[in-house]
Amino acid sequence: MKIPVRFASALAVAVLVQPLAGAPVGAEDWPATVAEARGQTVYFNAWGGSENINRYLEWAAGRLEAEYGVTLRHVKLEDTATAVATVVAEKAAGKTSDGAVDLVWINGENFAAMKSQGLLAPGFATDLPNWAYVDTENKPTVSVDFTLPTDGQESPWGMAKLVFFADTARTGPIDAMPKSADELLDWAKAHPGRFSYPAPPDFIGSTFLKQVLSEAVADPAVLQRPVEEASFAAVTEPLFAYLDELTPVMWRQGRTFPQNYPAMKQLLADGELGIVFAFNPAEASGGIAAGELPDTVRSFTFARGTLGNTHFVAIPFNSSAKAGAKVVADFLLSPEAQARKEDPQYWGDPTVLAMDRLPPEDRAAFAAIDRGAATLAPEALGPVLPEPHPSWMGRIEAEWLKRYGS
Repeated sequence: MKIPVRFASALAVAVLVQPLAGAPVGAEDWPATVAEARGQTVYFNAWGGSENINRYLEWAAGRLEAEYGVTLRHVKLEDTATAVATVVAEKAAGKTSDGAVDLVWINGENFAAMKSQGLLAPGFATDLPNWAYVDTENKPTVSVDFTLPTDGQESPWGMAKLVFFADTARTGPIDAMPKSADELLDWAKAHPGRFSYPAPPDFIGSTFLKQVLSEAVADPAVLQRPVEEASFAAVTEPLFAYLDELTPVMWRQGRTFPQNYPAMKQLLADGELGIVFAFNPAEASGGIAAGELPDTVRSFTFARGTLGNTHFVAIPFNSSAKAGAKVVADFLLSPEAQARKEDPQYWGDPTVLAMDRLPPEDRAAFAAIDRGAATLAPEALGPVLPEPHPSWMGRIEAEWLKRYGS
């Protein structure tokens, strides 16, 4: 619902920014928050490695400026840890206000680090007006991030599910593609040089390692608990045995790795790789729509499931624009912003909203989205494997770097 702000007074602002009919305001002082946010600049630290995501944020910035008088600046990161390090350094220096980071795109290991060090603002997410639309019943990861309760310190922004895709013009029918990590290893051996993954600590590369471990570990429940050094070697032995077999048959014999997902996608487009993967079910369709991938690319997943999670936005404890950051987070949760984000021509990121909570016109907007021929139907995505406790990622990355990083 687009309601332009035409009046300068706080009273007019309070009236114009009320949420859509049927969505109760969470915080009693929300109109005051919106009034305070007017004129603020929000420095949003978020990964900048995807042109479609960057364009989406440019669109969001335009809408926020027009409707709320909030200026959104996208600080493009290669790694979210950079933003975390900035806030850590500011806290160590005693800078408890006017921080450089106002809002950060975050989840998993980085959320755990910020939460444990007291680097996040108090819980705010459940007080946002558009929280009323969030699917808390069927999407439990909107409130639990890599086994850790969010306590409202993160606002859910989108869903993620690991999917693989291939150019069927080169690899053959999509139905013949691997249906497990073990089958992927067999495929890589039969097609040497045609598979790779980004080098950890790149998030997508680390996700591949966690996927393999989740399938191979003797007791998956151990991954839901913090890593224990005494048992780390035994628990991860199947992962590194797998990688020892995979590495020699990878692209460039595993001597070098794609820098990140966009680089891996380009290798697929160039025909150097046969199979790649992403944490977005609509990524292949989005790549086709953008002219980055051939229209013969199709998606597939593993029969026993792939990793899935929710990604969030959070406000550092010393943000210089807390009110503006809350307005941005609420806008990113709006049906308008979520529907645009789920459309592959703009991004293709699955929504965190519950369709049965939306007004009819918003449900219709989601129903009208053309998800593209390369996007699997929700029922074809397979089971969701839970993310391991965040302590596993850093420990696995360190071990990977020791074994393969050179």
